[in-house]
Amino acid sequence: MTSMALHDRIRKLTYEDYVRIPDDGRRHEIIDGEHYMTASPVKIHQRLAFKLTLKVGGYVEAHRLGELYFAPFDTVFSKYDVVQPDLLFVSRERAGILADGKNVKGAPDLVIEILSNSTRQLDEEVKLDLYDRFDVLEYWIFDPDRRTVQAYPRAAEGLRLDADLSAAAGDVLTSPLLPGFSLPLAEIFEP
Repeated sequence: MTSMALHDRIRKLTYEDYVRIPDDGRRHEIIDGEHYMTASPVKIHQRLAFKLTLKVGGYVEAHRLGELYFAPFDTVFSKYDVVQPDLLFVSRERAGILADGKNVKGAPDLVIEILSNSTRQLDEEVKLDLYDRFDVLEYWIFDPDRRTVQAYPRAAEGLRLDADLSAAAGDVLTSPLLPGFSLPLAEIFEP
């Protein structure tokens, strides 16, 4: 049997399969019908997620721009694509994707992932492709080890790297999705 014929016979996992995965303290996601599992986040990841929630979430709340959510919160792009981004922003204009209150059904405006050794390839390649395919408007990848962030806003040809910023250089993160928002990286990455 050829590898293509074998691949065609392998059943893709669906959202229905996903909801039956037991809660074991790990993050489970399905992308293109394939199961991905990562360990629980470590301290540096959690600290950065907390700071981002305060800064981005506080700004979103103060300016009534929409809602910011943090993992675990399912984002269902299709029956074969269910992920739990570290943080996600849904604008008031896209609030309909939160209608059932159980999860996000569709593309958030902004997705934020925080890298770890176990998620680097998943976040930088697999999820970048997923978020691009389903029309996420902007994707930020924070690297706590390097104290950097990569910003991928949507361009005519899809999500494209627009900024590779670092705390060491004194860079400040901004976004057209959050008018007036600025985040000095040295502040967010400070211990």
